[in-house]
Parts: sequence; C-alpha cells; structure tokens
Amino acid sequence: MPSISFVIPCYCSEKNLRFVVDEIRTAVCQRSGFSYEIVLVNDNSADGTKELISELSEEYPNIVGINFMKNFGQHAALMAGFRASRGDFVVTCDDDGQTPINRMWEFYDKLEEGYEIVCAKYKSRPQKSISRRIGTGVNEYMLKSLMGKPDDIYMSSFFIATRSMIDEIIRYNGPYPYLAGLILRSTAKIANVEVEQCERKSGSSGYRISKLFKLWINGFTAFSVKPLRISFILGLLSSAAGLVYLIVLGIIKLVDPSKVLGLYCLTAIILLLFGAVLFSLGLIGEYVGRIYLTINNTPQYVISNTSRKRVKDEE
Repeated sequence: MPSISFVIPCYCSEKNLRFVVDEIRTAVCQRSGFSYEIVLVNDNSADGTKELISELSEEYPNIVGINFMKNFGQHAALMAGFRASRGDFVVTCDDDGQTPINRMWEFYDKLEEGYEIVCAKYKSRPQKSISRRIGTGVNEYMLKSLMGKPDDIYMSSFFIATRSMIDEIIRYNGPYPYLAGLILRSTAKIANVEVEQCERKSGSSGYRISKLFKLWINGFTAFSVKPLRISFILGLLSSAAGLVYLIVLGIIKLVDPSKVLGLYCLTAIILLLFGAVLFSLGLIGEYVGRIYLTINNTPQYVISNTSRKRVKDEE
C-alpha cells in the first residue's frame, strides 16, 4: 500500500493546527488504498503549539511531533520533517489553514505523469503587506536570475514530491537550507497545479522583512556563485570607470591648464573605487563566514524531543 507523509512546519499555530490536521484527514479519505502520517515540526513556538502537538500525537497514532530547542526557521523545520517522514510521497503545507489541502489528489495525479515534484501555483492570494509583496518579488527574481528557475514554474510551500526527490534534498547537511535552491539544483521535472489560496484562519504571518532578508542571503550564497561573479564585474567596471575618468581629467587639464579639478574629483574617485572594493570584500566575507560555520558543523536544527506513538513500528 503506498503511503503519504504530510510535513508541516509549525510556529505559533495553536489556534489553527487542529483545523489543519482535520482537513488533512478529510482529504486523505477522498481516495482509498493509501496510508498516511502527519509530521508536525514545532519551531520553538511561544504559544501552546508544543502541548497541542503532544495531544494530537496521543490522539492519533499516525501523527509525529518534533520540537526544536530554539527557532531555526521554516526551511530547517521542513528538513527535520523530511528526515522523520517515511512515506512514498511527501506533501508539505502551511500551519495557518491557508493551504487548500483538499486539492492534494490533483497534485498526486500530476506527479504520476512523471514529475518529481508538483507545486501549487496560486491564481489569486489574499492581500499581503507591502513588505511581503516586495519580498515575494525579490525572491522570484533571485530564483530566476541566480538559480535558473523557468519562467513558467512557480515555487511554493505547498507541494508533493516523490520519495527519491526528498531523499536527494535531505542529503544536504549545511547549516543554511534553502528549499527552492535544493529542488532546482536536483531536478527539472517540476510542474504546477493552479489553486486558490484560502483565508488565514487566525493570527498573522510569522514572516517579517528581516526573516525574508535572511532567506534571500541563504538562497544566493548557498546555491549560486553568480554574486561573486557580479561583484567581480562591478569591481572591474568601477576600476575601468575610474581609469576613464582620470584620462578625461588629464585631457581637460592639458586643454585648459587653468582648470582646478581638485578635491571634489578626488573624493568622487575614492568613493567609486573603494565602494566597489568594500562591496566585493563584504560579499566574499559572507561566503567565507558560511564556509567557516559549515566546517564547524553548525547544525541545521536541534531537536528537543520527539513524540511518536508507533514505537513498535519503528522497532
């Protein structure tokens, strides 16, 4: 019997999580012949999410609870959930009730056409804040320009993937997982299913502009060397501009020796050249810092405890 694992990163989702679990249970019953499990990863929530996950894992034998010792972020939570999952297929969804999980079988049918992963493509989404809209736009541009994402493919947090795809993703042991980068570097067999996003049941998004910025940094420093090449090109262009500028100033001085081209020109040149140098050094420093942390085995996450009722199955 084929099995499906639902992996849900949870952060302050005490009010929504039971509703999400009930939706999954209802959706799975739409088609017979499948077993399933739900892996709930608590990213050190500040509310009663940990206690609720413990209750759910006691109530349902196919629910697994994982609790982090501190907040590691959504992508680390997904990696932990993937490693704990045992299904032939893995579905990810949000903890806020916005994911139309009742459409999951359309994703599964699309996967059966030979794709490795099928993501939701939202036709319209509830109004987001300006910072979220900017963040989404920057993330989309980064995926296209730095990671080679096709224009017609949309990456989202609601998807279904094959076991082989998940096994390839969890081979990554670096401290800065970025799921879209891991997917795009592993396969080109990606498809979309258009869906409507549901309204959030309660609360607000945990993603702030600071978290989005960290996500961008993770993405373009962990999975692309293009920023290094861009910094090199910028430094080269700045140096060339400075050289041309000096030549122009020399010609002006030869044509009109009385011209005073003094301090302002010198300041502009220094700012231009040293700005490029500092930009390049800062970017290189980011890479070197991440190499240092990777060498020191900085963990993706640290699990406090796990609740799994099916102890006999594991033995």
